[in-house]
Amino acid sequence: MLSYGLTAPGLPHELAYQAGMVFVGGVVCVGIAALTRQHQRPYSATVFYLLLGVLGSVLLGVAGIGRLDPIADHQVFEHVTEVALVVAVFGAGLAVERHIARYSLVLVVMLLVFVMPLTILAITAYGVTAMGLPLGAAVLLGAVLAPTDPVLAGDLGLGPPGSPHQGEPRFSLHTEAAANDGLASPFVLLGLFIAGQGHTAWLGTWALQDILYGIGAAVALGIAAGWLSAAALQRSRSRELFSPTLDGFLAPAAAVIIYALGQAIGTYGLLAVFIAGITFSRRDQGHELGPRLHHGSELTGRLLEMAIILMIGASLTTAGLTAPGLSGWLLAPLLILIIRPVLVYLVTGRGPMTRHERRFLSFFGVRGVAAVYYATIVTASHQLPSAQTHRIIWTTLACVAISIIIHGISATPATQRLLR
Repeated sequence: MLSYGLTAPGLPHELAYQAGMVFVGGVVCVGIAALTRQHQRPYSATVFYLLLGVLGSVLLGVAGIGRLDPIADHQVFEHVTEVALVVAVFGAGLAVERHIARYSLVLVVMLLVFVMPLTILAITAYGVTAMGLPLGAAVLLGAVLAPTDPVLAGDLGLGPPGSPHQGEPRFSLHTEAAANDGLASPFVLLGLFIAGQGHTAWLGTWALQDILYGIGAAVALGIAAGWLSAAALQRSRSRELFSPTLDGFLAPAAAVIIYALGQAIGTYGLLAVFIAGITFSRRDQGHELGPRLHHGSELTGRLLEMAIILMIGASLTTAGLTAPGLSGWLLAPLLILIIRPVLVYLVTGRGPMTRHERRFLSFFGVRGVAAVYYATIVTASHQLPSAQTHRIIWTTLACVAISIIIHGISATPATQRLLR
């Protein structure tokens, strides 16, 4: 249940409610207008959403109505971000339809196997030395901030199925962002184990259950579910059980079913959904179903993206923004401008990519919805003292807000330059 109050001193409940409806309706109109001309302006619509959310937070404060609290209301943040990630990851998988060259595959593996764990290690070291966090909390902060985001990075990745080849950096960025959301889960569990256990007897269980089984079962489930769902939907369409005009609604439905199955068998649902999207795209080649599903997942993801960024902006308070401290705020530019660029340059140094392509891939490691989702998981676990949880949550929100502004302003010009 939300923690904010229903009435405000000097402001009748009905008037506050109606004013809120007017604000929400106006925000939706602004969001639609922003998306309509997204590629005609030098900045992303996400910057609009964040500013509108901050405005909403100010208005809530003026009206005397409590704001969204990312800690007290963590279940709201968790469920909304969870659904957004599921839909976005499935759509990202559907877009990976082209033949994957050997270098592309090697580069994505390097980004997932080396860049993400080393990013966690770097943030952990910073959290311990500069922020004064204990090891468990620092590992959790690293695991929360390490995955790049398939929701906010949508404009930087691949277009819908059937789009022309859009370059190696966009393919790698797109695939990395979709895959590392699920692959961050075992590192979050690692941080929770370190924070909650006083011994190392759990290491074997973590390696077998959370690494080998978790990843292996997710890949197997994704392949099976993607193939079967594509075959079933194609047969249903041939028998006219589904109207072609409603194909877009099938994408969120298929994604949440596969995700729920993955969670039910104790594996990583996000990874299973991404693999299912890729498999579906392969099985559907030559049909029109894949592009329609991709359009539906993209539209749903855009609406959820707007809702989440508004929630982030509406939750910002002066007290919360001071919680990370100077060291917490410095983590954002350190992560965006130093940690990721250095690591990406190390793994792409001898490849065929140009210098500009390397800069594009290294700079646009967008932090967003995935970070907020995993931060809510940390809050719900109750494995950390409240002061450490508070600092991790607000440091995460600070890094996400800075990423939205920096990457939102630079995404469109950089993408257009890359395509030219």
